[in-house]
Amino acid sequence: MTEKSASRMGWIKKALIALLSVFLLGGLAVWYLINENFEDTTLTKSSFTVNAQELINAFQDNDSLANSTYQEQLITVHGRITETEAADSTVNIKFVDPITGSYLIFAFQTQHVSDAKILAAGDSVAIKASCSGNIFSQLRKAHMISFKRAVLVEKFKT
Repeated sequence: MTEKSASRMGWIKKALIALLSVFLLGGLAVWYLINENFEDTTLTKSSFTVNAQELINAFQDNDSLANSTYQEQLITVHGRITETEAADSTVNIKFVDPITGSYLIFAFQTQHVSDAKILAAGDSVAIKASCSGNIFSQLRKAHMISFKRAVLVEKFKT
């Protein structure tokens, strides 16, 4: 084997080891994210308590500022449910701004889905959840602010 081909084989071996390392680290990161467990949201204190319409307005006025303020924070949101959506084994709760079509959507923690199933459009509630952030739809010209790990704090009598 010539010195040139030995050098090339060494370079290929190093590149394959580096590539394998990147895939291994990437796989570990994905495994961690998939298996990440969170404390029950009911046991964690909210960072903010806001009205649903005020929160929608904050994202409409300045979504960058609102994302930096609220994203990955536990927030208690008060408002009147606009609609409920059955989604596989869960129920999504929505607060919709009737003028702009922007909305908040809450996905409930597995152990709290039964609380979400008893809710209906028109109910006044307080929901605590982790804000996932905002997506703006150019087509609809509306903001979708999603929440995960939601729990029903209180259902108010109307």
